[in-house]
Amino acid sequence: MKRYSPAAAKQRGMAIISALLIAAVVAVIAGAMLTRQTVFTRSLEAEQSRIQGEWLLQGGLEYSRQMLWDARQKDVLTRLDQPWARAQGGVFVGRIDDEQGKFNLRNLVNRQQPDAEQLQSFERLCRLIGVDPAVSRRISRRVIASYDQRAGNDRLPAHYPMLRSLDDLSGIEGLDPVLLRRMQTYLSVLPRTTWVNGNTASAEVLSAVVPQLSLSQAQALVAERDSGHWFINRGDFVNRLRMPQLAVDTVQVGITSEWFRVHGQARREQRRVTIDALLHRPEDRQPQVIWSRVGV
Repeated sequence: MKRYSPAAAKQRGMAIISALLIAAVVAVIAGAMLTRQTVFTRSLEAEQSRIQGEWLLQGGLEYSRQMLWDARQKDVLTRLDQPWARAQGGVFVGRIDDEQGKFNLRNLVNRQQPDAEQLQSFERLCRLIGVDPAVSRRISRRVIASYDQRAGNDRLPAHYPMLRSLDDLSGIEGLDPVLLRRMQTYLSVLPRTTWVNGNTASAEVLSAVVPQLSLSQAQALVAERDSGHWFINRGDFVNRLRMPQLAVDTVQVGITSEWFRVHGQARREQRRVTIDALLHRPEDRQPQVIWSRVGV
């Protein structure tokens, strides 16, 4: 009969405990490595999805540029029945807005001076779309202060950074996000002064930029236009106003556009990537990207 000493039993117990501790440590390390591997894999998949989404956005942007160029090659007019004006679907979902179908806030400053006529047009537009006069005055002051001005022989530097989009006005008192989104239908911010395109502008914008043109008259004009009777030149637009007292040279409404905004998004699995870009389409070359923003 074998006999076991207390010392030997104690040693065996310690060995078992040590083995269990080692196994536990190994399990913890293995679990941590597995967790890190899972996190790394998911991060890698998310990055791949983001990159693929951005490539889809760039493809959508290039397609938008080509559509605008094709339309310009086929017709000098810029109209809402052209392919670029239809929503895009598929892996890239987006739309192109004619920014010259809106009132350009850059017009408030002309030759480094506030433009009184454009200020009146802006105030009329704000009244038509339900913007409080106090808010519209704050907006116009903020816009004017964003550009250099001239006082006699002196040049007064801008007090604020130059505006790039309406989002730069978000800090103005009384201009809440809901109102700002609504104003984006009627207002734009472009790098230079522009005319309004009579073939794409809303009735509110046309009523604002053409003195003495009531909203009801503008709505009738837009309904006629959108039924297929597009304006073929500025003279045609003025004639159809049926306002003989207006001279053609005083109406700053045209029939073509150079500035467009692309809004789009691409989905890859559960990830969505968005793009917002401003395009300039000169007469003699393909549209150029002036700026673009990509977001998640």
